[in-house]
Formats: sequence, structure tokens, C-alpha cells
Amino acid sequence: MSALAGHVGRVAQPPATAIRQALNAFSRDRAAVAAVVLLAIVLFIAIAAPIIAPYDPDAGDGTMLLSPPLTGGHLLGTDGQGRDLLTRLLFGTRLAVVEATVPVVMAAVAGTTLGLLAGFYEGLLGGLVMRVLDVFFAIPLVLLGIAIAAALGSGPPTVILSMAVVITPYIARVVFTATSQLKHSLFVKAARSSGSGELEILREEILPHVIPSVIVYGTTNMGAMIVFAAGFGFLGLGAQPPTSDWGAMIAFGMTTLASAPWVSTFPGLVIIAVALAFNYLGDGLRIALDPRLRTRA
Repeated sequence: MSALAGHVGRVAQPPATAIRQALNAFSRDRAAVAAVVLLAIVLFIAIAAPIIAPYDPDAGDGTMLLSPPLTGGHLLGTDGQGRDLLTRLLFGTRLAVVEATVPVVMAAVAGTTLGLLAGFYEGLLGGLVMRVLDVFFAIPLVLLGIAIAAALGSGPPTVILSMAVVITPYIARVVFTATSQLKHSLFVKAARSSGSGELEILREEILPHVIPSVIVYGTTNMGAMIVFAAGFGFLGLGAQPPTSDWGAMIAFGMTTLASAPWVSTFPGLVIIAVALAFNYLGDGLRIALDPRLRTRA
């Protein structure tokens, strides 16, 4: 919501100037820049995994079961089926990127639409939308996601849909609050006075002021989606064997955690690193998109 506050009541800057100031503020945030670099590497790995992976992700070597790191050409070792851990981590990146971004994009579209309508039309329509969303707020987020995934069956599409449903109410709440405030702003009243219709006001006046908050909130939630997707994989609700899935890799290594900790440790470290990168990116965007915070950075 801080991104919104910086816009309300201020004289609009030329787009080029605002973008340049945002980029300058973002570039001064070392953690955010490092996060961008890491996420760029992750995206490259997701695209180039079949080319750069040293082994077949599904092929095991019966003579190399649970080999420690740096053994027999396996940089990160092997799992209980003799499969190269580095290769499976690289291929698991492809699924992780999809499960981190697609649910957030779906939720951003749905949540923004619901929030705009509920915030702008606060009567019967707005009350009905928000009361339905309140039902979702009453259920713990993780349990709701697991319940949806369990009801629809395992697999990446189910995980993506369940995570999108879970976070849509939160994005809708952010947009609803912002829209409720913005619709009473002077520039909205001026647009009404000039003859603009309600849909035009929503699209041209309110939506541009809401988008920064959605971007920041959505980016931060991508880190949470990485963790949630890993949780689904750990519980067996995500991608099914032999597909490479970071959460499933951790679950597979739990039975040998004492004797071969690397099987679970490396996927866990990767999940933490990528989730933190999304969080730092979200913090950097929050500062860059908020004029008040930019001046303090």
C-alpha cells in the first residue's frame, strides 16, 4: 500500500522521469540487484537445463547409489537411485519457475479485477465480493491450498490452480482498499466532471495507481509460491516421479537424512535462496515504485 500512498495527491511526473528515478533507486539497492542477478541465472537454467545438465535426470546408476558430492563426476552427489543431484536440481528449476510465476499472474488478474469492482462499487456488488473473499480469509492459507490440491488430484496444474485460488483474496483485498481510497481523489472527481465513464475511470485513472502495489505484492508472493510448491511436492501432491521437483527431492532424501544428508540439503538450500531472492526483489520494487521511499533510499 505504500506504493499507492506516494501517488495519491501528488502531481504526476512525466513517465520517462518517473521510470528513470525508479531505476536509479532500484540500482542503489544492492540486495535487490543481487536478487535480479540470481533470478536471471535461475531463469537461464530453466530454459537451458537440457543443454547444460551433465546427465539424464531420470537415469540412475546402480553402482553410484547415495554417492557423496564430488564423487565419480557427480558434483553434488547422487540420490538413492543413483541419479545425479545437480542434474535433477537443474531440471527442477523449470517446474519451480512455472509454479512461482503462473499462480501469481493468475491471482493478480483475478484479484485486481475483483478488487477494482468491489472497491469502486461498494454497495451490493462490493459487499458480496468481499464477503465471499472473507470466507477464504477464515481458512488457514496452507490448509486451504492443500485441501484444493487434494480434492482435484496431484500434479503441477492442480498445484498452480490451488495456489492461485489461495492468494487471489489477498491481492483483491489490497486492490479493494486502494480503490476505495482512490475513487474519492480529486483526479477521479475531475475525470467524472469531464464526462469520463465509470469503466474509463477504472481503466485510466485508478488502475495505473493500483498496479505498483500489485506488482510489489505479487513479486513477494512468488517467493512464497516457491515454498508452497515445494511443500506440495514434499506431500506428494505435486509433480509425480520421475519428474524432477525440489520438494519431492527433499521428501525422497528424508529416509536417508542421517547417512546421506546432501540428498535433501541441496534442494532445501536452493529453495531458500530463490525464495529470498524474490523477497529482496519485492522489497527493491516497493522502494523504487514509492516516491516517498525513493527519496530516503
